[in-house]
Amino acid sequence: MFFENLFTGIRQLGRPAAATALHGLCSPSELRTILQRERERTDRSGQPFSVVTLSGDAGASDRTALEQATQILKRRMRLTDDAGWISARQIVVILPGTSIDGAWKFAGDICRSLRGCPRPICKVYCYPSDWSFDDDTPGRSTGRRRDEKDEKDVTPQPAPPQVWDGQPAGTLNAFFVQGLPVWKRYTDMVGACIGLVLLAPLFALVAAAVKLTSPGPVFFQQYRTGLGGRQFILYKFRSMNIDAESRKGELLSLNEQDGPAFKMQRDPRVTRLGQLLRKTSIDELPQLWNVLKGDMSLVGPRPLPCHETAGCRRWQHRRYDVTPGLTCTWQVSDRLKVSFADWVRMDVRYIRSRTLWGDLKLLLKTAAVLVVHNKGC
Repeated sequence: MFFENLFTGIRQLGRPAAATALHGLCSPSELRTILQRERERTDRSGQPFSVVTLSGDAGASDRTALEQATQILKRRMRLTDDAGWISARQIVVILPGTSIDGAWKFAGDICRSLRGCPRPICKVYCYPSDWSFDDDTPGRSTGRRRDEKDEKDVTPQPAPPQVWDGQPAGTLNAFFVQGLPVWKRYTDMVGACIGLVLLAPLFALVAAAVKLTSPGPVFFQQYRTGLGGRQFILYKFRSMNIDAESRKGELLSLNEQDGPAFKMQRDPRVTRLGQLLRKTSIDELPQLWNVLKGDMSLVGPRPLPCHETAGCRRWQHRRYDVTPGLTCTWQVSDRLKVSFADWVRMDVRYIRSRTLWGDLKLLLKTAAVLVVHNKGC
């Protein structure tokens, strides 16, 4: 009997903290799948959807409020709505085809239906949205904890940004961000460290050659768009003249890539040494430092310059759900024959099925392209 009770207690400890109180709601992984589905549906139809979060602290009264809210949600939600939890202290409700005003009304109705317990902190998000993190932005924050005197007040109030899997969320876009899996981060760190150590002599030779053959710095630095739209500085060996950025405008009519990206095989701004560096992809090697820092991964969607990101269509921003990489499926394709839309579709397919074996295959294909076909990446 003792061992039976012991094993029962262990099994109960292993259950999610929210299992009892939030019984019948979707799990965090199910919620993420539903959110991805609704985003794709909105990108096709243009019809917005909203998300309401109800949060409490660790106190017993807050747990009671979320338990009540769970029962109320089950009665109030439409057949097309979904609800789930991301912790024992937070419920998420997905409302398809609902504007931010409709979502606030829904949140207010839920809070006013609670009895005998403090009201949870409510937040409302809407997709699509271009909201910033400003305090006066609708939907950035939701209601503060309210008492009976202002139960009709559902005006948004400033509150700290919401958190989803450790990622700050000022807009709904941040709900889609996927951090690096543990296996992928370890692979990146080991690969970047080995690469930087083994290639140190080559780095010294290339740095000297760049400095001796053209005026300007050894490294080219540019702001690129990374995980969740965050900007970071990307490093490359400089392969162009120092006035390359200022001359880009006069070459836009010669762009060989559709969409917002700019690509030219015979770019007149490239130096003679730069042509060799690009053909062998040696100019990209300093990005191993970006990988070690965590700004990039060995494999992932190639990061675009920030000004090119601004020209992407809404659905194309899905490529920023994951950490960008040194190489990707597009890199090992006949790139100039691939449209920008297909390029993004390749990235999305990769995001949906990231595996260690898949990453290793892409790295091997990249090496084959460089060695066998002698194409730059």
